[in-house]
Amino acid sequence: MTETADLLFELGTEELPPTALGKLSTAFTNEFVRGLEEANISFGEVSQFATPRRLGLLINHCAINQPDQEIEKRGPAVKAAFDAEGNPTKAAMGFASSCGTTVDQLGRISTAKGEWLAYQLVEKGKPTASLLEAIAKSALDKLPIPKRMRWGASDVMFVRPAHWILFLLGDNIVPCELLALKSSNKTFGHRFHHPEEIQINSPDDYQKTLQEQGKVISDFTQRKNRIRELVEEAAASINGHVPIDEKLLDEVTALVEWPVAIVGSFEQEYLEVPHEALILTMKKNQKYFPVFDNSENLINHFITISNIESKNSQTIRDGNERVIRPRFSDAKFFWEQDGKQTLENRLDHLKEIVFQKELGSIYEKSSRVSSLGASIAEQIGGDTGLAQ
Repeated sequence: MTETADLLFELGTEELPPTALGKLSTAFTNEFVRGLEEANISFGEVSQFATPRRLGLLINHCAINQPDQEIEKRGPAVKAAFDAEGNPTKAAMGFASSCGTTVDQLGRISTAKGEWLAYQLVEKGKPTASLLEAIAKSALDKLPIPKRMRWGASDVMFVRPAHWILFLLGDNIVPCELLALKSSNKTFGHRFHHPEEIQINSPDDYQKTLQEQGKVISDFTQRKNRIRELVEEAAASINGHVPIDEKLLDEVTALVEWPVAIVGSFEQEYLEVPHEALILTMKKNQKYFPVFDNSENLINHFITISNIESKNSQTIRDGNERVIRPRFSDAKFFWEQDGKQTLENRLDHLKEIVFQKELGSIYEKSSRVSSLGASIAEQIGGDTGLAQ
């Protein structure tokens, strides 16, 4: 039976780009697994980890040695290997020498093209630990990073500065040096809650130890589900609900290691602005979750996910409310200014905007579209006035 052990790898970095985190994590895991497969190392279930400050994976039941391989080397054709008297030629002796044996120890194989000299040998498998550095390096080098950066005095390049490498096969540290860092059995917790190093004694301890001591939920999916629960609970506490935007949820998950939901509010008067504008700035600019009532109307509350469990959450709430207020105030101002003129009164301004050099202004384009609409309406028996 093949002897196995669990394998754990974690690369600690500065904050990774949130929109690229999932892609980086999946690519790293796939490339690492491909490296194991190419080395003919068997393994079991694979789990990947991704937070703003770490990329990692856990591979269960990884073989601690490559299997021995039977290798067959083909030599010259038998016709060319022996002369008329049956004595080995230089071709036969050269092949035997390259195999580290004698001609009489060589075998023969028959193919459709004739009979050939051959030599079979068993190549002993290498320890997995001796191959892992190259596999990890290759996986990191192949990550889809459009632009890498340097830091410090080193020529090492990566998407963000790297600070530590945790690499274990079973209870043993996998010796390696990647990105100018030496591997160890140490990781680090949350930047604020537990910035000190944490020793991981075995791969099985990783997630639990990091979560309980380090205040870090390393599993992306687990953290995402936790944020979903927190948002739903927070919305229910103010008699509202949040239609979860999965893209926003993924981005927020990539921004935090220890999610904490905070409910904020804004002045009722801002609800006079088209809700689409408010929702857009909450989601895109602030990464907030807008809250709706049971009639699907936007209400003057939002939910933000903090990356820290503060002793004074009111300070965080006030800060988020203070940031969103000027954005809403600007939106309200421009909405009110736009409402002072009708669309018809704005037509003349379109004459000043070039649509395309040889096609005239936006005004001329609008006139053509209007005429085309009226023509189509007339052909189908519609109201030409409404179509213009």
